[in-house]
Amino acid sequence: MSANSNKSVKRDLNADIDTKHLTNGISEVDVLTDEGRKMSLRKKLKVEHSELEAKNNETQVEVDKSVIGDCNTDAGCILIPSVAKGEPSVPSEQSVTATEMSNESQVKVEFEVEDLTGLEGAAFQSRLPYNSMTDHEIECFPDVDKSSQRLLRNFLYIRNRLLQVWLENPKQQLVVEKGLRHIESPYNNDKQLVTRIHAFLDRHGFINFGVFKRVKSLPTKKHGKVIVVGAGIAGLAAARQLQQFGMDVVVLEARDRVGGRIATFRKSTFIADLGGMVVTGLGGNPVAVLSKQINMELHKINQKCPLYDSNGSAVPKEKDEMVEKEFNRLLEATNYISHELDFNSVGGKPVSLGQALEWIIQLQENNVKRKQIQHLKSVIGLQEKLKANQIQMVSLKEKIIDLQKHHKDQNDTKGNKDITQEFAVRSILRDLNKSCQEWDQLMEQQSEIESKLQSLESLPPSDVYLSSRDRQILDWHFANLEYANATPLTNLSLQNWDQDDDFEFTGSHLVVRNGYSCVPVAMSEGLDIKLNTAVRQLRYSKNGVEVCTTNARTNNNPITYKGDAILVTLPLGVLKQAIDSSNQNVINTIQFVPALPEWKVSAIQRLGFGNLNKVVLCFDRVFWESQNHLFGHVGSTTASRGELFLFWNLYRAPVLLALVAGDAAAIMENVSDDVIVGRCIAVLKGIFGANMVPNPRETVVTRWSADSWSRGAYSYMAVGSSGSDYDSLAAPVAPTSGDQSAESSATPRVFFAGEHTIKNYPATVHGAFLSGLREGARIANQFAGCPYAQSSSRN
Repeated sequence: MSANSNKSVKRDLNADIDTKHLTNGISEVDVLTDEGRKMSLRKKLKVEHSELEAKNNETQVEVDKSVIGDCNTDAGCILIPSVAKGEPSVPSEQSVTATEMSNESQVKVEFEVEDLTGLEGAAFQSRLPYNSMTDHEIECFPDVDKSSQRLLRNFLYIRNRLLQVWLENPKQQLVVEKGLRHIESPYNNDKQLVTRIHAFLDRHGFINFGVFKRVKSLPTKKHGKVIVVGAGIAGLAAARQLQQFGMDVVVLEARDRVGGRIATFRKSTFIADLGGMVVTGLGGNPVAVLSKQINMELHKINQKCPLYDSNGSAVPKEKDEMVEKEFNRLLEATNYISHELDFNSVGGKPVSLGQALEWIIQLQENNVKRKQIQHLKSVIGLQEKLKANQIQMVSLKEKIIDLQKHHKDQNDTKGNKDITQEFAVRSILRDLNKSCQEWDQLMEQQSEIESKLQSLESLPPSDVYLSSRDRQILDWHFANLEYANATPLTNLSLQNWDQDDDFEFTGSHLVVRNGYSCVPVAMSEGLDIKLNTAVRQLRYSKNGVEVCTTNARTNNNPITYKGDAILVTLPLGVLKQAIDSSNQNVINTIQFVPALPEWKVSAIQRLGFGNLNKVVLCFDRVFWESQNHLFGHVGSTTASRGELFLFWNLYRAPVLLALVAGDAAAIMENVSDDVIVGRCIAVLKGIFGANMVPNPRETVVTRWSADSWSRGAYSYMAVGSSGSDYDSLAAPVAPTSGDQSAESSATPRVFFAGEHTIKNYPATVHGAFLSGLREGARIANQFAGCPYAQSSSRN
């Protein structure tokens, strides 16, 4: 979500918080209906467990209850929008535009196990608009964009048809000759256009990516040598692309395995993913293609998540849903004050999401106190009215008694009354009658006041905005949000923390039951990978690059690799360490020679790199509710809210995986395994009973921040950062003449990939994979030439 650029008022508060505007903002948020709310599926509700979410999930991907990824047939399991079968449709001239199709117009995704049909489905699955060119396509095919509507329509049909043919069988290379055979007349008449579009899709990883059987052998003539630093999913994706584009590729990896932050624990029958674990929907996800090429045992995650409090008691469903609703309203209020009120800085300093949430909670608590005061004032006001009314009644009663006495005295007088006496009697009767009427009115007023008073006293306002138990449950949701972002909420940018929300994939969340590491292992086949090879220095100049390495275990056996370009897929945490001058004496620090330019360094510093840790517990038997894939543990304090707050049950063997997020993730890194595992067992015994929980057979505790080759879990939008920092991190670096501030016209030599370099899909496996495809195309175009460039002008 981007900030609203059409602000009528810009605010930069120098001292006090503008509570008036904040309060007004909350009031306006409060009137929004549930239907009108924009929900963030990944960042806001990493684990959805309300009935509303369950109903929503029913309308999404329907998957076999046990296994999804049994994709051994050529038809395979690819997510595409459901469209009518038959002859592929062609965009009409009226439907062709030069702008991106909006996310809101994307159609529902269904899980298909038969041949793919429909050009719309193929475009959707490839993250492309069906009936328009993307900005990138316009840049690469300016002749098509500036030509006739017919040529534009032909381009879109050919592009979508080639995508469709690829997705029908991604286990085999799609060569241009096969593509031509599948393109109907008259669209196959322009073979040059078909060849160019095929080359574009091939070069940029829309077709022929992943693990597939080649129809044509790899080029024997090499266009240059690329050194890929890091054998994570980004590095492997890029290396495979570069290899098939005719580049000489070597991959340097400091670990003794491939995969990077995709790491699977395997022992006996036990399996657990220690890093990347969840496939966040297959609609538009390249992992859908990988799952057909590789034996990925995908399993739908049941999002139902019962909560247990710090005493082990189940949190009532009604209480859970009430607090969850308030959690969403708080997030909505932060969105309002950020993007509608432009309340994003105080005293010139940007505001964090955590600050904004606590301010709003404090304002809500103040509102509760104000309502209490107003309630008491209303009660006191009514009591004063009642008191005044009763004083009047007492006085009136005395008057009536006195009038009755006078009337009796007059009636008791014997003899004839003169006119004066008669007038006095009648005056007394008139006054008595009037007083009785006043008495009736006062009685009616007393009854009305007493009724209002009773109503007020029977429905007093809440004493607090959140009870201590409510706050504990709310903190659980905050911990869940900290898990989604791998950092405490106080580190997240209020304005930009959810800037990638519009690019969420559709479909249910899935787990790879046979371990996510099956993907990097399969993708590493056929590549020249040097394991246990730690990069110490990267040198780049106009003549090429040199990478100095040592043995990662012994720090000896120095080797220098030379090439034309370097692709750096190091995690952001390692890059942060590399640019920190105070860390140059640390043995695992990497040095860039010359140093990276200031714009790159600044982006590395601004963007956040967070932490998330896991505790794997392997048991002899299941003692939990096996049908639940998730259950939550509510901490007793705000400070400990992220400690073992969520347990996953995802694998066939009896394995529980506990998450540690937020501040607790950093604290846990300094605690021994025995203490952490002991704490886990204590939590489980509190929930399921001391006699029900056996000692685990195997345990694993991760410490990603302390890991020399990652220095954390994944990136996040830190306070002061923006989406453009991802673009800066993705931009290549060219050698300069010495002036680092000057724009260099030299050939770029240092390229960057990884989840921290892709603005639309950060902090995800698919994002890292797509960044590898992107850089593979960029490097190949730079050193091997652009295969889809226009060779001759069109009439």
